[in-house]
Amino acid sequence: MIVSIQESILRIAELGGPVVLLLCALSVLVLTVVLYKLWQFNAAGVGRHKALRDAISAWDSGDRTAARDHLGQSRSYLAPVVAMALDGQTDAARLEAEAEARFARLESGFRLLDSVAQLAPLLGLFGTVLGMISAFQALQEAGSQVDPSILAGGIWVALLTTAVGLAVAMPTAVILSWFEARMDADRVLAQKAVHTVLSPEGHSATTNPQGAPVHA
Repeated sequence: MIVSIQESILRIAELGGPVVLLLCALSVLVLTVVLYKLWQFNAAGVGRHKALRDAISAWDSGDRTAARDHLGQSRSYLAPVVAMALDGQTDAARLEAEAEARFARLESGFRLLDSVAQLAPLLGLFGTVLGMISAFQALQEAGSQVDPSILAGGIWVALLTTAVGLAVAMPTAVILSWFEARMDADRVLAQKAVHTVLSPEGHSATTNPQGAPVHA
């Protein structure tokens, strides 16, 4: 098993050179980060906020008991922030900062994925340039006995690095966009939750002595 892995690595190094090996290492790193982020998102309940939304809606309608019951059933990582607001924390900036601290933990690793998505195509292009240089050097050394297969073989091996670079970069960019979209949706929910709890609809109006509603 170990011998076959070593042979595969040597074969990759022989075909694409050290650039392809570096891209393969980056792909393993990306896969590790993605799997960890998926586990982290699942454990934190990213995108699963039904009970939290129910709590916010109940609080907004004035049903404080139902709001706390729904909040107690929530497994969302934003539930502690909403609980702070329900317990009397009225500083919106403080609540938003608490939410951002949780977002920052979940967004750790995004910069790495973004760097790989941008760097992988450049590494592939760099490997292609090096491969083309080697191909033309071999062509020059052949002198008058030029064999087209020498140039053709050198070119396809050189282009292999570009293909590997794109193969690493494109899935990384797509997955990163999906992660960022999930976090953007949760950030909007957090802002709505904070402002709804601090200014519920049920408290937005009072009644004047004549019985007409007057907005406070």
